[in-house]
Amino acid sequence: MTPALKAAIDFAIANETAWPRDILAHLESGFFEPAPDNEVIGPTAPRGGPNGVIYWHGKRVAEWGDPTRADMTFSVAKSYLAILAGLAWRDGLLTDLDAKVSDKVAHEAFTGPRNGVVTWRQLLTNTSEWEGTLFGKSDLIDRGRNLGVEGQGKKRSTRPLAEPGAYWEYNDVRVNALSLALLHLFRRPLPEVWAERIMQPIGTSDGWTWRGYRTSGVDIDGKVIESVSGGGHWGGGLIINAEDQAKVGLLIAADGQWNGREVIRKEWLDLCRTPCALNPHYGFLFWLNTGRTKWPSASEGTVCFLGAGGATTWMEPADGIVAVSRWLDSTKLDEFMRLVRSALAD
Repeated sequence: MTPALKAAIDFAIANETAWPRDILAHLESGFFEPAPDNEVIGPTAPRGGPNGVIYWHGKRVAEWGDPTRADMTFSVAKSYLAILAGLAWRDGLLTDLDAKVSDKVAHEAFTGPRNGVVTWRQLLTNTSEWEGTLFGKSDLIDRGRNLGVEGQGKKRSTRPLAEPGAYWEYNDVRVNALSLALLHLFRRPLPEVWAERIMQPIGTSDGWTWRGYRTSGVDIDGKVIESVSGGGHWGGGLIINAEDQAKVGLLIAADGQWNGREVIRKEWLDLCRTPCALNPHYGFLFWLNTGRTKWPSASEGTVCFLGAGGATTWMEPADGIVAVSRWLDSTKLDEFMRLVRSALAD
């Protein structure tokens, strides 16, 4: 490892998130929202220390901490749901992104004059303006959510809803509605599909879990299946290690190819990496760097999977970079990117 790359890793270690190790206590303290909206209804896990891995042109060039430790990843799960949607698209289960979800999903969550006209594209771009309560959590909890002031005890918003497709908002309840809809398409647990179609082909460990809530059991063909969550701020979501996350990142950076096999259609990933009309930094649940205005130190083609508390999978396909950093203060991510890019360019 070069001195410059070691300096980048030292920076990541020195700039650990301020989050405590006891994640359950952190959530119950009201970090995301005050009581009673902060009730934890899914499993949680205490976190480890800063860790991560860096690949450059497919070669592992650095690691730090314990990248084999599985930790909660929060909204990284959103990007994984987009990949699952791509599998449904490939299988012909999802043929028209602009079709109403209610055309294929017979569930009360997709009924009525508003929710009944929500489309798949709107769910995938966080523009659905879906309204209601799902699994005991109201969309009002995250309505008006501002990621720039996350953790400042935001209360429920009175923001009036726009028409579906007319407003972008980061809202976990609406992402959970997408997960529910995908469950209805596949008609089997989404973690099973994820393991079979993504994780096993790329050779990850089996030490990850993807969970929902104690309230998210759904009847599918007479069998109750847990609908998984697209985040973790009420518990649930993905618990996975940096090693496995890096392999998923390598797969995405390679346009869905793994050892000569097409695991994900490139055409779907191109859709995921295309900015939506209402947010230039967001595609199909993928974070983007359009105009280099989100992370100035990274390239235009940067794609990230981001989770609260500093869970990041950073991909720069043109420059051969795939890096996973865990528990890095999110305000320091751009500087970390600068240090890594500079080190690899030397």
